[in-house]
Amino acid sequence: QVQLVESGGGLVQAGGSLRLSCAASVNIFTFNGMGWYRQAPGKQRELVARITRGGTTNLVDSVKGRFTISRDNAKNTVYLQMNSLNSDDTAVYYCNAMVPRGVGEFAYWGQGTQVTVSS
Repeated sequence: QVQLVESGGGLVQAGGSLRLSCAASVNIFTFNGMGWYRQAPGKQRELVARITRGGTTNLVDSVKGRFTISRDNAKNTVYLQMNSLNSDDTAVYYCNAMVPRGVGEFAYWGQGTQVTVSS
């Protein structure tokens, strides 16, 4: 069983920064990939950023140049550095891990952390 625990959310003024952390209960090096999703009120959950086992990163266009995803395998932790935040970034942010299972994979989710950007 994989547990993911997010932290680092909070209230920040527009233009400010936050760093989210996602700590896994097991070695993340075996994961196919990890990512950050977000869900704003009344909207569907969307992918924000992800990082593959090989270290390749992908970010949604709306956060490119502002957000960075990284990981520390020794700490079993993935980070999302968020700079130049604006009100559109207000959402609950969820950590995701894609874990190999048999011939496929299984998705694990954290409980979410609230990010609120005030204008």
